[in-house]
Amino acid sequence: MMRRVWWMTLGLLWIGLLLPGLPARGQADLTGVIDIHAHMDPDSLPRSIDAIDLAKLAKQRGMRGLVLKNHYESTAALAYIVRKEVPGIEIFGGIDLNRSVGGVNPAAIERMVLMKGGWGKVVWMPTFDNENQVKVSKENRPFVSVSKNGKLLPEVEEVIRLVAKHQLTLETGHSSAEDGLLIVHAARQAGVQHVVVTHAMADPIHMTIPQMQQAAREGAYIEFVYGATLPPNNGTLAVLSMSDYAKAIRAVGAPSCVLSSDLGQPGRPLHPDGLAQFFLALRKERISQADVDLMSKTNPARALGLQ
Repeated sequence: MMRRVWWMTLGLLWIGLLLPGLPARGQADLTGVIDIHAHMDPDSLPRSIDAIDLAKLAKQRGMRGLVLKNHYESTAALAYIVRKEVPGIEIFGGIDLNRSVGGVNPAAIERMVLMKGGWGKVVWMPTFDNENQVKVSKENRPFVSVSKNGKLLPEVEEVIRLVAKHQLTLETGHSSAEDGLLIVHAARQAGVQHVVVTHAMADPIHMTIPQMQQAAREGAYIEFVYGATLPPNNGTLAVLSMSDYAKAIRAVGAPSCVLSSDLGQPGRPLHPDGLAQFFLALRKERISQADVDLMSKTNPARALGLQ
């Protein structure tokens, strides 16, 4: 037993020599980190932790904030309740424009904005009901479109105008890479200040590096999520490598990137633990601590319009 402890200690010291400033395993500093992609209960899908317990855990680990995500209903009201129950951490909600809220439904945005507290900050274009998702998954069911013949639908353009009007954050959801670029361009033209390409490299988006660079040039943040690097629960989705992420981050530039967890699924690490593992893995890929901090603290705050 003592020999094992000695070897583990020597290993951590060796990593520290290779990468100065790299924290020991499990000790990554999460102070000031904002996770803009956090799944949690209550939900209609299985989740590993509820919103209140997640907020308590994130606060204990020093995190600044969370964006609570539900694919099928607004989390603006939930954000209000969590803030009341767990003061001292910034909690935000949003709405995902899947079929359960009427699809790309401007009225749903207007109602979210009116929710007491004003903590509904994010609008995701459709995710699981997105036409792109349904077709990539080879499912035979209704879906929500965002474009036709290479042009955004009128209701998508109306939602983008509402996002600009109410100074919300717009995310591309599970739109195809091509549709994502249309959304980013239209958002810029409409004066939207805060745009995020949702887990750009992951299923079912698969943006190339040139496409991510194009989106970044138009002012969008490119999101990289830890969840996409883990073996999926259903065994069907591709798993991205950390070296893939590091290559893309270097090509796009850390000032245009955001690191998120996309966790909350049973059997996976809880969000703070996953983020700590994520940051450690990127440091091993020679992404500097300064860039990790920029992508996990500064850029998420800017993406939400915070100071």
